[in-house]
Amino acid sequence: MTQQQLTKKAIDLLKLLISIQSFSGEEDKTADVIGEWFKSFDIPFERIYNNVFAKNKFWDDSKPTLLLNSHHDTVKPNQAYTKDPFHPHIEDGKLYGLGSNDAGGCLVSLLATFVHFYASEELTHNLLMVASMEEENAGENSLRGLLSSLPEIDLAIVGEPTLMDLAIAEKGLIVFDAVVKGTPSHAAHHNDNNSIYNTIEVLDWFKNYKFEKSSEALGDVKMTVTQINAGSQHNVVPSQVDLVIDVRVNDAYSNQEIADLLKSKAPCEVQERGLKLNSSKIDIDHPLVKSGIALGRQTYGSPTLSDQAALSCQSLKLGPGDSTRSHSADEYIYLREIEEGIDLYIKILEGFLKKEIREKTKE
Repeated sequence: MTQQQLTKKAIDLLKLLISIQSFSGEEDKTADVIGEWFKSFDIPFERIYNNVFAKNKFWDDSKPTLLLNSHHDTVKPNQAYTKDPFHPHIEDGKLYGLGSNDAGGCLVSLLATFVHFYASEELTHNLLMVASMEEENAGENSLRGLLSSLPEIDLAIVGEPTLMDLAIAEKGLIVFDAVVKGTPSHAAHHNDNNSIYNTIEVLDWFKNYKFEKSSEALGDVKMTVTQINAGSQHNVVPSQVDLVIDVRVNDAYSNQEIADLLKSKAPCEVQERGLKLNSSKIDIDHPLVKSGIALGRQTYGSPTLSDQAALSCQSLKLGPGDSTRSHSADEYIYLREIEEGIDLYIKILEGFLKKEIREKTKE
C-alpha cells in the first residue's frame, strides 16, 4: 500500500471517529472502530477497557521499546458550536468535527505510521502503538492505568497537536485548595478579622510570588488563582474563603518540591489534590529529536498537559494540528496537516529507527 493510500484510509478513519460520541469514559464504540482498523491490516491487537494497543510484527524482547500514543476520547462540545460536532465534513480544506484536532488527527496519523513500519525488519526499537482512553479527564483507566499491563517503555512519542514541531518538554500540573480564615460575624457588627478582606493580601501574594528556578525549555513555574468561593447570605461574614490554585510546573522542580514550598511560604492553608501530573522532557540532543530537527522542525516547551505526565521515560510531544484549536467551538484540522503529519512521522522515525542499520551497512 502506498503512503498516499494509507493517508486516505487514515482520513476516512478520522471521519468515522468524529461521527461517534466518545467523551472520556464513553469510548467503547471508537475503541471498536480502532480494533477494526487493526483487523483490516491483519494486525493482532489487544484491548483493555477502551484502550487498544498493538506491537510491531518483529517484536524482539531484547530491544528497547518506542511507544506511539494518542487518545480517542474527547471533551464535551461547548455551547458556542455553530456546526454539528458529530458531523465530519470538509470545507475549504478543513475537516470539521469534535476531536478532529484534539487529538484525532494525531491518533490516525500515528496509526498510519505504525502500519507503515509494522512489518519492517531490523528496526532498532520495538514499536508499541496505544490508542488510549480517558486522557481528557486523566481517568484511572487512561494510559496511566494501562502502563502496568504494557511492556516496559524506554521512549515515547505522544500525539498531541503541535503543528508537527517538537515539544521537547511539557509542564506538569498541581491543583491546590487554599483556605483563608477569619472570624464569622453579623455584617452589622465591627470585625477586624473579615475572611474576605483577609483574602486581598493572600491574592496579592499568589499574584506576585515567583519561584526561583526557571527552565530553558519551559520558562517559569506559572501559578494562577482560578476559583474563589465564600459566603452564604448578605448579612453574614463567612468564617473562611476557599480558593483553587492552578500551578504549572517546569522541569526544574518536582511536584513534591512545589507542594513543600507553597505549604511553607503561602500566607494561608494550602493542600494539594495530587502530585501525579509531573513535567516531562527529552534531551534536545536525543537522536529522535535530532532526526526531527534535521527535517527543519522547531523545538519548544509546551504549557499544556497530556498523557506524557503518566510516563517516567523520556518522551516527545508531536503531532499535526494546532493546540490553540483544542476544546474550541467548531473544531477542525486541515487535511494537509494530516498528510504532512503522516509524512513527517514516517521520515522522523526513518531517521531514528533505521539510522543504526544504515551506519552498519556503510561499514
